[in-house]
Amino acid sequence: MSFIRNFAKAFVSELRLAIHDQGILVFLILLPFAYPILYSIIYNPEFARDVAVVVVDNDRTFLSRELARNLNACQEVEIIGYAADLDEAKRAMDSRKCFAIIEIPEGFQRTVGRGETANAIFYSDMSLLIRYKGVLTATTNVALAMGSELQAKKINDIAPLAATLTSGDPMPVESRELGNTQGGFDSFLMPGVLILILQQATVLAVGMAGGARREKNLYSEGNNMSLPTWVLGRAACFATLFMIPAIYICHYVPLMFSFPMAGNELEIFAFVLPLLIASVMMGLCLQGIVSERESIFVIWVVTSIMFLFLSGLTWPRYAMSPIWKTLADCVPATFGVLGFVKMNSNGASLSQVAPCYTALWIQAAVYTAIAMIIQYRLRTRNTIPSRQSI
Repeated sequence: MSFIRNFAKAFVSELRLAIHDQGILVFLILLPFAYPILYSIIYNPEFARDVAVVVVDNDRTFLSRELARNLNACQEVEIIGYAADLDEAKRAMDSRKCFAIIEIPEGFQRTVGRGETANAIFYSDMSLLIRYKGVLTATTNVALAMGSELQAKKINDIAPLAATLTSGDPMPVESRELGNTQGGFDSFLMPGVLILILQQATVLAVGMAGGARREKNLYSEGNNMSLPTWVLGRAACFATLFMIPAIYICHYVPLMFSFPMAGNELEIFAFVLPLLIASVMMGLCLQGIVSERESIFVIWVVTSIMFLFLSGLTWPRYAMSPIWKTLADCVPATFGVLGFVKMNSNGASLSQVAPCYTALWIQAAVYTAIAMIIQYRLRTRNTIPSRQSI
């Protein structure tokens, strides 16, 4: 009964601090509820349609015009006009009138007529990867389709009966994106970013609570109860507060934006639990170096982009150096992103992501032990020297 009473006392004390601090409420409500919507809207629609393209037709033959017409028929490309030469097309790209250039060299049709390989040159503005991917996909598909037609026509000229047996693409290419049926950038990136947002919001809220306790000299509240009870009660408070944001981020945001949702919901929530605990305990560890409420911004906010790369979502972990791999293994979001993407996008079960799940529980245990040490040192400082103004 003493443990339960002290645990509830620590829980209520941290809850009172959180709900009366506007900064903590921002990380508890605004960040986890607004940021996923904002980021998802930015990357929607997931495809670049009708990308402005200029054609430089140096051949001016039926086949070159056919190539341009087929490209313009694709949903990714819109031929806005022809340029007299490459310099004129480059000026159009520099003025942002177009974002890609298709140059058809002189002798294009004559080369094809000799049965040789004819090349058309594709130039692209790389300011947005989605546009580059769309135009590249369209040009590749058109080239394959035209090559198949030319091959069938050539066979028909030689042996008409054989054309009926070999018409069509002899080696069709079909792309199937596992875990991303739409093949969109939003569906690929956002499931991992959601987990990163959950971790960052949790750590920032807990870290700001530590700064608020230092400013108000509230660490002495735990002197009349055991250290584990005091630390676990406060940690349970934040873990409980972030349960609703976690459910919202992991279930309702993918539902609203039609992200892949192939995993079992109960298993996904079971996977997110140690991630949430590890993030809370990491925030308690950071309280040791947070002297003011605003200090957590300087310490932690700048890590968002770095943690996104370390998670292996945009750059594979096997290509990282051992130093970066070791640093990534210390961050809960690393294993959280890997496991959540496999479960939510690819339909993996909890047993299939057991290495990530186990790693998160290990992190939670390690950060809990470190948090006990740091919170003990903070609690023993019953008075905080006041700052002198100059």
